[in-house]
Amino acid sequence: MRPGTSASATPSAAASPAGLVREFHLAFGLDTRSTPGEVSPQLAAHRGELLVEEAAEVAEVAVTGPLDRLAHELADVVYVAYGTALVHGIDLDAVIAEIHRANMTKLGPDGLVARRADGKVLKGDHYRAPDVGAVLRGQGWQAGER
Repeated sequence: MRPGTSASATPSAAASPAGLVREFHLAFGLDTRSTPGEVSPQLAAHRGELLVEEAAEVAEVAVTGPLDRLAHELADVVYVAYGTALVHGIDLDAVIAEIHRANMTKLGPDGLVARRADGKVLKGDHYRAPDVGAVLRGQGWQAGER
């Protein structure tokens, strides 16, 4: 086995969470949208509750649990986040790419990184905020929609 490979790796392990979660939603008759738009307040609230529940499990396991359980709970958060994006019609991969682009501008031209005492990377003078609205408009979202 090559270094860095896993005996348990499968072809689907490298797939985007978006495709995997779409497959799940379609198989189980859950909401999906292909264009960003408003959902019912009830559905929005339900998705929010699912995210809170999963985030709480991560917070608990991060302190008290073994690494395999933490990995499981982190994956659950990502899975539910992608599902929430899917029911809203958001291509979350594109949004994450835009957030990444913005985050990379936190590195100054001198190569120095500004950090808080706890290690969090801070925004410097060269930081360029993400334009998530532009990403959503590129996906068909009409400004003014929730």
